[in-house]
Amino acid sequence: MPVQSFSFQLKTQGFSDVHDLTSRVQGLLKSSGLTHGIVTVFVPGSTAGITTIEFESGVIEDLKRAIERIAPQHIHYDHNARWGDGNGFSHVRAALLGPSLTIPFTQGKLQLGTWQQIILIDFDNRPRHREILVQVVGE
Repeated sequence: MPVQSFSFQLKTQGFSDVHDLTSRVQGLLKSSGLTHGIVTVFVPGSTAGITTIEFESGVIEDLKRAIERIAPQHIHYDHNARWGDGNGFSHVRAALLGPSLTIPFTQGKLQLGTWQQIILIDFDNRPRHREILVQVVGE
């Protein structure tokens, strides 16, 4: 089964900065020429994550507030005590969300729901240049 690998760069601001990756992933899928299979989207690193959501300002803000309740920024983290970089919260948030997502595709189209987009959330406490890896497996 053919496998094609792609990557692209993304500049982020940190602090739960959310980016819609859907059109870029769909574009890479199209350029692969494959019509049926799966796409995996992955962000290397331990302070960002990838998931799906309706990319709409209200639900994005709801997600950010939920993440703050689950892993608050301003509490004690042993990571901060050990390394002094202040981003312990970002590691915990990223671990909870996960670094990758796999989406099936048919007839060259991602099988996402009507209001479902692929997003990256950068949880770090500073701007970053993120590399996004996309691997397409199919026929």
